[in-house]
Amino acid sequence: MDGNDYSVFSILPPYNNLVAQLIQKDYDPKHVTQGVTITYEALPSLDGKLNTTSVTKTNFWDYVLKLFGVSLEPDQGLANSYVQSTTPQPLHYDAQHHWWTAEGIPVSPRNDDGSYNMYPMVKVVAKDSNGNVLAETTTVLPVSDEMDCKKCHSSTSGYTAARPLSGWVDMNDSEKDYKFNILRLHDQKHPTAVLEHNASLSAKGWNYNPDGLEATAQAGTPVLCASCHKSNALPGTGVDNIKPLTAAIHGKHAGVIDPVTNMTLNNSTNRNACYTCHPGATTQCLRGAMGKAKNADGTNKMQCQSCHGVMSAVGSSTREGWLDEPNCQSCHQNGQRYTEAVTSMSLGTLREALDTRFATKPDTPMAGKSLYRYSTGHGELQCSACHGSTHAIYPSAKPEDNIQSIQAQGHAGTIGECTACHTTVPMTTSGGPHGMHTVGQAWVSAHGGVVEHGGSSSCTACHGSDYRGAPLSETMTARTFNTEWGTKTFPAGHKVSCYDCHNGPNID
Repeated sequence: MDGNDYSVFSILPPYNNLVAQLIQKDYDPKHVTQGVTITYEALPSLDGKLNTTSVTKTNFWDYVLKLFGVSLEPDQGLANSYVQSTTPQPLHYDAQHHWWTAEGIPVSPRNDDGSYNMYPMVKVVAKDSNGNVLAETTTVLPVSDEMDCKKCHSSTSGYTAARPLSGWVDMNDSEKDYKFNILRLHDQKHPTAVLEHNASLSAKGWNYNPDGLEATAQAGTPVLCASCHKSNALPGTGVDNIKPLTAAIHGKHAGVIDPVTNMTLNNSTNRNACYTCHPGATTQCLRGAMGKAKNADGTNKMQCQSCHGVMSAVGSSTREGWLDEPNCQSCHQNGQRYTEAVTSMSLGTLREALDTRFATKPDTPMAGKSLYRYSTGHGELQCSACHGSTHAIYPSAKPEDNIQSIQAQGHAGTIGECTACHTTVPMTTSGGPHGMHTVGQAWVSAHGGVVEHGGSSSCTACHGSDYRGAPLSETMTARTFNTEWGTKTFPAGHKVSCYDCHNGPNID
């Protein structure tokens, strides 16, 4: 969400999606799609504080009719889901995507006592028709209002490059001040924008003042940026022949000089350039395994640009916002783990995949696109069910994110323990996730025969071409095995190698 004030303009409404899949645990697990109810409800965060309402924390509901043309009940979202509370709210089954979902939960980043919490927690509960609890889990609804533009557009920012020619608006209300400055600057650069497109806007229900956007907001009608600038996050928005929102904003700001670094945002190659607007310096949205990876000197190994390219690439006219995104196979391929998905930062060109072992699903959710957040893998589970959400890949730097994986398998990290879904561990050489073999003591006892009859070449994808271990063979938790050579104990993070027990892959 873009701030707490919606009386001037809105880029994005409060809108958070919760997705779940229910699995009947068995030797051969099954998806449960009917005969149950699944609900979500507020849980105290790790500091014990609750977030159970949003209507008292933002004026969104005062202006939702003028912005989006709908009337909503307090705490009701645009897709009819309600804010998490102490009253369980339903998820609904979506047969197209084979998941249960509550779409557009209008969550706020403030606890009920007014303190900030960008990671409010919810409990998701599945019950049978008699009300018996079948399963439950804990997850977060990440949210931030740090996208506020004040750094440059506030009347007190001192950033003269963003100052309208007619001067700052100098409002006492800081939440309105920077927004009116932006509208004034937009009118200065595009003085006839509303007049030229008023017919198209009116046809879609937006009635703006022909004198401009500032005049529109001053008269009490807030402006929805996507009414003119198409956003795939808000289907049906936009006017033909006007730049999409992502192209307009990223393209325009690529050449802006950051007053802190004195560099253009496009020339910056670290996440601070993105955190100026996106959540954010406090929220630390990029918090998963990739975001928290460090170089030997303690600096971040991966940046936003490592996957997305620089700002001008994100704002390219050929890119579809929210749909043209990085994919897993650009980094995870051919037994390698690259730290940059793009081969050209300036163009945002993704690395070609040499294999599809870790690939997102093609033509998902539509032809020509391949998005992680819609892709499925082993057992038709969503990729995020085992790996976590896009910017919070397990294990996350935020302990709240890790609770679900700990509940499922006893430790934080990718859900890779077979017993998370299987009552009895199945024996397989390559039938596990991403072509994996069975994990645990059963595999230790059986793998010798597999190698003897099938060779060891397939082992290199995870254990390295020299069989001495690689990132994909790391143990996710401490493990102890019984072997012909006695008990072997490996700490979490150990790269399992043929040389741990043998003198190489072909020698006892």
